Amino acid sequence: MNTTPTAVLVVTLLSLLVVIAFSSGTEVAMLSVNRYRIRTRAAAGERRARLLERLLAKPDQWLGANLVILALASVAASTVATLLALRAGHRYALPATMSVLTVVIIIFCELAPKIYAALHNESVALGSAFIYRGLLWITSPVLWFTNRAAYGFLRLFGVHGATRGSNALSTDELRTVVAEASPLVPARHRQMLLSILDLERVTVNDIMISRQDIAGVDISGDWEDVLERLRQTPHTRLPVYDGELDNLIGILHMKRTAQEFARGTLTRERLIELAAAREPYFVPDGTSLMQQLAQFQRTRRRHAFVVNEYGDIEGLVTLEDLLEEIVGEFTSDPSGVSHKDVQRDANGAWLINASATIRALNRALGWQLPDLGPKTLNGLLLEKFENIPEAGTSLRIGQLEFEVLQIIDNTIRTVRVRPIPERPASA
Repeated sequence: MNTTPTAVLVVTLLSLLVVIAFSSGTEVAMLSVNRYRIRTRAAAGERRARLLERLLAKPDQWLGANLVILALASVAASTVATLLALRAGHRYALPATMSVLTVVIIIFCELAPKIYAALHNESVALGSAFIYRGLLWITSPVLWFTNRAAYGFLRLFGVHGATRGSNALSTDELRTVVAEASPLVPARHRQMLLSILDLERVTVNDIMISRQDIAGVDISGDWEDVLERLRQTPHTRLPVYDGELDNLIGILHMKRTAQEFARGTLTRERLIELAAAREPYFVPDGTSLMQQLAQFQRTRRRHAFVVNEYGDIEGLVTLEDLLEEIVGEFTSDPSGVSHKDVQRDANGAWLINASATIRALNRALGWQLPDLGPKTLNGLLLEKFENIPEAGTSLRIGQLEFEVLQIIDNTIRTVRVRPIPERPASA
């Protein structure tokens, strides 16, 4: 080594520094690269991506190869720098060389490559995939020994080689991935994906039509009133009951009823027969929307009555309501407020049907009303008032003022909501 020309030693030192920079940068790139993007490119047939995916699946191997070349290059660079310092013959040459070498390694071999690799992790990782395949072949004997020595040491602390973290994402982690994909995924599509993830945590109670708002036909009523109700209904299916909703007879399809109307053969007995041909479908309260969607698909039903533990009907959930949780409110004016129970008056206040669910209002209007207790706006206001208010009574919740406009059957039907402007902070 003492007979090696100085120029050769300088070139060797520079080459070793390049190796150190490569090792540092590619390590950061391969650890931070988006594995799902690599998996997608690999599935599309890209050779480099397939190789990189195999490397990332065994991090102990490529990390071991990286550490081997990094350790060898670092030791060799220090040795060559020492030889060059000794050849200089100056008494301060050695400490000066070590100081300069330290600064060079930190800036040009560590920080700069790592910053670049973090900003361009995918291209750096893909570009180094074939190099690492060769390094794995070259360093395989050393890796065999070092890996077993490392696993043997880790076993002292209860860590075994078969224990590996799962790459599967939880629901909350997947929500984060979707939210961070905003530059690539349109906002509407992103909201739909997040809504699908929410189906597991949202229940039928959160979206059901409350009992008092269920449109149906009381077969025990006056026959002329029953016929008028059938003529005026906008619905294609109606529940038919005897006296009260809990005494359900069945579900009436208006297409069959229209045929009977046309033939003039519709009687009370025939109406009961048509309704009884389609038995009502019941689901327990607390059923998640994901589970309910699967049940709708399996039973080929579009409506389900939500019942409590005593068998009493609490509300009605429809397939349309469930789909609106994913795609949003079906409206002909996408630029407006997308909820059928919300209207804007001339003064800018909201006129709201109090039977609307709190969850739907929060989503449509960007509010943050509490939804851990009552599910509807009516229930929330009654809980806050602690009695049945009179029309004209107002209540403040957060930065919103709720004015009761209409009370029917001890239930708040319509409210006017005005935003309360924030007061400027006093100096």
